[in-house]
Amino acid sequence: MAILDRIREPRDLDALTIAECEQLAAEIREFLIAAVSRTGGHLGPNLGVVELTIALHRVFQSPRDPIVFDTGHQSYVHKLLTGRRDFSALRSRGGLAGYPQRSESVHDIVESSHASSSLSWADGISRAFARRAQSDPSQQHRHVVAVVGDGALTGGMTWEALNNITDDNDRNLVLVVNDNGRSYAPTIGGMARFLNSVRSKGAYRDLQEGSEKLFSRLGTPGRTVYRAARGAMRGLASRASDNQDLYSNLDIKYLGPVDGHDLHAVEEVLRQAKGYGRPTLVHVITEKGRGYAPAENDVADQFHAIGQIDPGSGEPVEAVTGRSWTSVFRERIVELADADERIIGITAAMLVPTGLDALAARHPGRVIDVGIAEQHAVTSAAGLAYGGLHPVVAVYATFMNRAFDQLLMDVALHRAGVTFVLDRAGITGPDGASHNGVWDLATLQVVPGIRIAAPRDAATLSEALAEAVAIDDGPTVLRYPKGAVGADITALRRLDDGVDVLHESAADGGGQRDVLFVAVGPMAVVAIDAAQRLEAAGITTTVIDPRWVVPVAGSVVAEAERHRLVITIEDGIRVGGVGTRIRQAMRDAGVDTAVSELGTPDEFPDHASRGQLLADAGLTADRIAASVSEQVRGTRVPVARPHERS
Repeated sequence: MAILDRIREPRDLDALTIAECEQLAAEIREFLIAAVSRTGGHLGPNLGVVELTIALHRVFQSPRDPIVFDTGHQSYVHKLLTGRRDFSALRSRGGLAGYPQRSESVHDIVESSHASSSLSWADGISRAFARRAQSDPSQQHRHVVAVVGDGALTGGMTWEALNNITDDNDRNLVLVVNDNGRSYAPTIGGMARFLNSVRSKGAYRDLQEGSEKLFSRLGTPGRTVYRAARGAMRGLASRASDNQDLYSNLDIKYLGPVDGHDLHAVEEVLRQAKGYGRPTLVHVITEKGRGYAPAENDVADQFHAIGQIDPGSGEPVEAVTGRSWTSVFRERIVELADADERIIGITAAMLVPTGLDALAARHPGRVIDVGIAEQHAVTSAAGLAYGGLHPVVAVYATFMNRAFDQLLMDVALHRAGVTFVLDRAGITGPDGASHNGVWDLATLQVVPGIRIAAPRDAATLSEALAEAVAIDDGPTVLRYPKGAVGADITALRRLDDGVDVLHESAADGGGQRDVLFVAVGPMAVVAIDAAQRLEAAGITTTVIDPRWVVPVAGSVVAEAERHRLVITIEDGIRVGGVGTRIRQAMRDAGVDTAVSELGTPDEFPDHASRGQLLADAGLTADRIAASVSEQVRGTRVPVARPHERS
C-alpha cells in the first residue's frame, strides 16, 4: 500500500519515519505530475513545496494552528495531506479549487490568491489568539504559520505587516519564507538580491554542495547515520545564521537558510521556531518544479501554470489554436513603441503573462518589472508621465483593485497620461473568485476624467491601444478577457463619435426600432446573436459597440432615443457597471427609453469555465433573446435559434 493512500488527515503523518516521509514526498510528486497534467493548474510551485508542506503538518497541528499560504497556488500538497485526493476536476465546476477554499476544508484559512497578504492575516490571527488566551486556557499555545513566497516579499503590504509584527513579540507566530528565487518569473529587486546573497554565502553553499557529494557515496546504513548528522549540522547553521543583517534590523528572530527539500532539516528548524514563543522567520530554500525534468528545464516559468500536458514530455496535449487577446497586445505594443520612444512598459511580476515580454526583448530598458507591487507600479507610472514618458501598465484586471487609490489620487488627480492594460478582464473561469476580473468596469469608471475602452476583437484592440497611448491628459484603460480573441467583427458603419454599428434591422415608418443592444467588448458576439434571434421572431433590433465605454458617447444616448428598449450587455458586475452609466447619461439628456442592464451578479464567481459562468448570469444569446422578447411583447414567444431559420 502506497504511503499516500494511508494519509487521510495531517495527524496520519505523525507515525511516519523520516525515510517514510521521503517516500511520501516522492509519491506526492508522482501524483501531482499525473493529476495536474490531465487538468492543468499550478504544477511547478507545488512540486517545490512538497517536503516543506509535509514538515509543516508534522510540526504544527492544523487547523488548531492555522497555516496561511501566500500565494494560495502552492496549496495542492496541503490539500492532499488534509484528505482531498480527488484531483480529477481540479479548477473545474464541482471539483477542487486551485486555491485554498474554506468550503472545502477547515484546514483552508485564507481564500484570496493575491500575494503579499499572508503576514497581515497572520498578524491579526496571532493577536486574536494571544488576547483570547488571557481568559480562555483552550486558546493557549496556538501557533499561526504564514508560508510566504519570496516573490511576495516585493509587495509593500508584507513590510507593513513586518513592521507591526515586530512591534509586539508576545505571541506564537512563525513566518516561513519559501525562497525559490521566483514569483511567476525570477524575483527581482533589492529583496531578491539580498536573499540571493544569503543563498550564496559560504556556510550554506559549502554545506549544501559537500553534503550532497558525501550522501551520493554512502550506502544505506551510512545514509541513515548521515541524515542524523546532517540534521544537526543544519541546526547549527541555522543558529549560527540567527539575526541575518536585514531581519536583525526588524527585531525578528531569523533561522536559516535551510534546504527546503531536506525533511529532517526543515522539521528541526520549524520545531525551533515553534518553541521560541515569539515571532520568528524561517528562511527555506526550495526549487520550483523540483523532481520533474520538464519543469526544472523550463527557464521561462518552470511550469508555474500549465494547461493539459503529456506527463512524460511536458509538451501540451493540444496545440493552442488561434490568437489570444494577450498576443494581440504583445505585437501591437511593440509596433507602437517602435514609433514612439516615450512609451515604456510596467509590469508587476507578470512580464510574460501580460505580454510585455516582446517589448522588453525589442527595447531593453523600456520595461520595468516592479515585482508584486501594483500600488508602487501605478504611482511610479504617474512620475514617469510627469517626466515626459507615456507608461503602459499591464496587469491582470483583478490585481488593478489593489491600486485603486493610486489610480485615483496619483494618476487621475494629476491628469497623468498613463495607459492601463487589463488582461483577464471580466469572467475568466477556472482560477476562481479572486481571479475573475468582474470589478474593473464598476470600480474604475468612478475615477474623474478616466477613459475606458473595451475592444470586441483584435482589430479594435489594436486600434484602441493606439488611441490610448496618444492621450496625455489623464488615465486611459484598455480591458480584454482571457483566451482566444476570435474573428474580427466588421462594423456596418462608424458614427461621428467613434461608436460602431454592428447590426440593424429595417426601421418602422417613424424611424424607430424595438431593441437597442449596447455591447461591451467581447459581448458583441452574444449581442449580435441575440439580435438575429429576435429579428427572426419579428422584433427589430440594432447592435452598437461604443468601443470607448466611458465616458458615454453622445450617439449612444441618441440611438437609445430611437428605440423602445435598451439592453446593455457586459461581463462585469451589473451594480455600478457600464449599463448604469448609460442609464444615467440618458436620464441627464431627458431620454426615458426603458433600460435593462445585463451583467454578472454582485457575487464572487466560483471556479468554473467562462461559458458556465456566463450562462449562470444569463449572458447567453438564447437566454437574452427569450427575456427581451418577453419584455417587448409582454408574453414569452418562441425565438428561433440560428440553425432553425429558413
